Amino acid sequence: MNWPHIPISFTFTDAIDIVATSVLTYYLLLLIRGTRAVQIMLGLFALVVILAVSNLLHLLVLATVMQYLLLGTAVTLPIIFQPELRRGLEQLGRGRLFVRDRRAEDEVAAEQIRVVAQAGFGLARERIGALIVIEQQTGLREYVESGTALDARLSYDLLIAIFNKASPLHDGAVIVRDLIVEGAACFLPLSDNVIAIDRHVGTRHRAAVGLTEQTDAVVVVVSEESGLVSVARAGRLSVPIDDEERLRRVLAACIRPNRRAAKADGNLLANLLTRVPRAQPRKEQLHT
Repeated sequence: MNWPHIPISFTFTDAIDIVATSVLTYYLLLLIRGTRAVQIMLGLFALVVILAVSNLLHLLVLATVMQYLLLGTAVTLPIIFQPELRRGLEQLGRGRLFVRDRRAEDEVAAEQIRVVAQAGFGLARERIGALIVIEQQTGLREYVESGTALDARLSYDLLIAIFNKASPLHDGAVIVRDLIVEGAACFLPLSDNVIAIDRHVGTRHRAAVGLTEQTDAVVVVVSEESGLVSVARAGRLSVPIDDEERLRRVLAACIRPNRRAAKADGNLLANLLTRVPRAQPRKEQLHT
């Protein structure tokens, strides 16, 4: 059987075109990671699939409806993605979209660790319970939306004010991304882990372990009953941490595990984290 000859022309320009498009797509996905835009993109993809299937099966009415629906959706995309577009253009203007500033990242992480550690022990001295979630690579937008969105600058005074017992936002978790407090009074999933639900472990600790079983977040827990400070990471809960400087070192090892400064603290982190077997988290979301 003789196959028809199909001329294929692939030039250096085509290679550049493919690489540039792939890189742009990658950074666009990073830009919308952890936001509602992900669900919107999935919805758009579903509409495109339906349109393709309707054209394949010659379903003219459905195909026409889907074409108009996608056209109307495309017109509203700049409005829907306004926050992401604004953040992307801002990063592009600063030259940070394609080039990562390691020094700036280190400075942000150091300030974040300093404020969280200081606030953690400030709350512990007053026997005020707290859950402070530090977002990593996994987006926590769904948990932010379960509470009250703040989008406020991270500071010691803000965290103390949020967890003050007179505050309407104290009963729940605070979620921090970089130097921004994204939300307060957030609901977290409780762990069903046998160790985590021990009678000596409270709801806050179960919530901290439950979230870290599902995401790569790092959670600082302050016990209201004992005033002890612990850290949850990767479904494991540390033993109580006795001073602020040690908490800083643990957080540095958790947040920046692949960097040179964190390698020196690897043994400390391994000793502090208790080995908690993984468990399937509850389906329902319970208040912390």
